Amino acid sequence: MSPKRILHFALGPIGGALLSFISLPIVAWFFSQQDVGKMALLNVVISFTTLFFTLGLDQCYVREFHESKNKPLLLKTAALPGLIILLIVLAVCLAFGPWLAELVFSLESVSISWLLALALLASFLSRFLSLVLRMNERGLAFSMSQLLPKAFVLIIIIAYLVLDIAKTFEHLLLANALAIVFACLIFAWNTHSEWRLSINQRVDFQQLRQMLHFGLPLIVGGVAFWGLTSLDRILLSRWSSYNELAVYSISVSFAAAATIFQSVFSTVWAPTVYKWASKDEGHDIVIMVGRYVLLLVIILFCAAGLLSWMVPYLLPAEYAQVQWILVACLAYPLFYTLSETTVVGIGIARKSVYAMLACMLALLVNVVCNYILIPRYGAAGAASSTALAFWAFLIFRTEFSIRVWKPLPRTALYSFTFLCIAGAVLGALEQERLGFYIYLYWFGLLFGLCLCFRRECLHIIHKMFNVFTK
Repeated sequence: MSPKRILHFALGPIGGALLSFISLPIVAWFFSQQDVGKMALLNVVISFTTLFFTLGLDQCYVREFHESKNKPLLLKTAALPGLIILLIVLAVCLAFGPWLAELVFSLESVSISWLLALALLASFLSRFLSLVLRMNERGLAFSMSQLLPKAFVLIIIIAYLVLDIAKTFEHLLLANALAIVFACLIFAWNTHSEWRLSINQRVDFQQLRQMLHFGLPLIVGGVAFWGLTSLDRILLSRWSSYNELAVYSISVSFAAAATIFQSVFSTVWAPTVYKWASKDEGHDIVIMVGRYVLLLVIILFCAAGLLSWMVPYLLPAEYAQVQWILVACLAYPLFYTLSETTVVGIGIARKSVYAMLACMLALLVNVVCNYILIPRYGAAGAASSTALAFWAFLIFRTEFSIRVWKPLPRTALYSFTFLCIAGAVLGALEQERLGFYIYLYWFGLLFGLCLCFRRECLHIIHKMFNVFTK
């Protein structure tokens, strides 16, 4: 993929992060902590719907795209089964009136149930439509479809402030639901030539069986991954309070800036590495890319640790704890991105059961850590539990990939990620005792990293110098 196309894919995450950086403090200042905490549960439900009802066929679509001779049929075969099941489930839930809103938000409201159902359906469709853009390397359309809905949320919230509309949970949910639907409509417009061709295609049930054989193990893995990324919020709402959940969700939202790196890398990496695999090449490149990604991940951890003192200036006083748990919240996007460089062997070997096993083992780590830490530390305990679980997730994915594919060097990988996780967890749990010393820790880790990766650092500086001089 050319640098220009990579830049196109990067515009969406970068612009989206900037818009979120603007809207996040506005939401924190004008909406109650309880409402912000409840909104965190919306993302939990959406992620579960997307992971579970796709039946793992979204990953199969990515895996088989370059080898498929009939791509519209591949799209229909991947999307239709999950869509039918989701529509049936939503119809049953809505037949019980406010039951869906009660289940998720503990609110008795039919209108909230319908808004939630609409958001879930739009998120499901957007998942497959976005894959069409991604696999066809239409980076600019992909980015605009991500960027415009976030701008739409910001516009609605500003309209609430200007028109003095009540700052209630219902209005906050409405803004987000409309943004999700808007995203789906943009995706549908940008991919209309592809999905319209798929409508008249007849599903090949032999192909569907083969795809389900690959995708079904990913259902269990998908649910496990949902638990890995969402269990902390559910347990916080049950074992702590919505106020602690709000603090944690704001921290996660700030850490989501790292998803710029994750989104761009994952979007470019998966199609590229499978293209290499189809030609039986790429092992040495995987090792090289993994080393550069490790360098960037550790730099981002250190930068967040050194600059976290700035966060309290952006938020109300009740969110002061965010600065200490922010670094731990980075573990999800950064360690997940890093694991994408080492897990390629599982996809290449089509051993998806190992991806499922890695998720389940990491989920077990998360459950145990949450059980121990949340009752005592609240949001800091949830952040630390997820950080530890994703470090375990990285290790499990790496070791299983090596087992089914080829060996990868991992001494530096495990050493530096352990130092990051140690600093992040200690900073979150022992914030009052460590104080200024945590900043010295991150500076020392950054200095040691530059020494160990001096060749890569010099190479990056040289490349950047050439770009600027041209």
